[in-house]
Amino acid sequence: MRSLRRLTAAVAGFALAGSSLAACGGDDNDAKGKGLEHGGKITVASLPLVDGAALYIAQSKKYFEAEGLKVTVKPVQQSILAMPALKKGDVDVIAGANYVSFLQANDQGALHLKILSEGATLTSNMMNVVVKSNSPIKEPKDLEGKTVAVNIPQNIQSLTLDAILRSKNVDPTKVKYVKVAFPTMAQTLDKGDVDAAHMVEPFLSDAQKSNGDRVVVDGGSEPVKDMPISGYVSTQEFVSKNPKVAAAFQRAILKAQAIAASDRKQVEQVLPGYAHIPPQVAPVITLPGYPTSNNETRLQRVVDLMTAAKLLKQKPDIKSLLFNAQS
Repeated sequence: MRSLRRLTAAVAGFALAGSSLAACGGDDNDAKGKGLEHGGKITVASLPLVDGAALYIAQSKKYFEAEGLKVTVKPVQQSILAMPALKKGDVDVIAGANYVSFLQANDQGALHLKILSEGATLTSNMMNVVVKSNSPIKEPKDLEGKTVAVNIPQNIQSLTLDAILRSKNVDPTKVKYVKVAFPTMAQTLDKGDVDAAHMVEPFLSDAQKSNGDRVVVDGGSEPVKDMPISGYVSTQEFVSKNPKVAAAFQRAILKAQAIAASDRKQVEQVLPGYAHIPPQVAPVITLPGYPTSNNETRLQRVVDLMTAAKLLKQKPDIKSLLFNAQS
């Protein structure tokens, strides 16, 4: 299992180091692409997380080719690392983009956000707080006064964990969040540099199996169960200039989301390739929910939680942020 950490750690060096996902199709696909802006070419930044499985299912099922799209994927360790590239137009879509960072950027006027498709929702034990097996931390209350590793502070992890802790009569202001990249969390915890780590799959299962790390908080429990955590995002500028490309991408992704939601085996087949998960590990990790449609009410939960945490100056109009191919 330790091979997983070695492989996933290498992801850090891949940030925006592109690799072709869908090669040029035959004459039929070229013909379809002629009806799309820029011949159907689109560049997607993607994280090595289970959130983005639909992107690779769409590739394996040739859903992009069927839409006349020529998709190039550029791996990135954190979605916010790709934000400058999205603003510049170096990438067109970010897969697995955490909603908190991008809603904040939109709120601040730094980015004109457009959500093409929902990506993942929280499920029980998909994103947990773990400690070393011999840690004195036994329950959520014990986290007060302790350090907890998160991928990005003031983001979806701390936002949802704070809500869970409050529901358990724990004061989240007494928890210190420390920025640690997902691939190095297990090592950081093992060295004792943090007291606990808020890990997400596939790193979570590996840490438990390889190091015996123990769960103290189910990060997908109430009151944040089934909350949206990430999606496929773009900019208003891109979809305005490329509405046909955006619509074609949305159709392909939503079709792949339906496959991911209904057939776990399809997800397991693509994970080893892009998330660097050994085939024997893929069947045992906890998967997120894969929404098969875009839902304003569901996304409003994120906005409401962010507003309560004072992470937004004003509530955005969710309907205006969701890309509607008919508009």
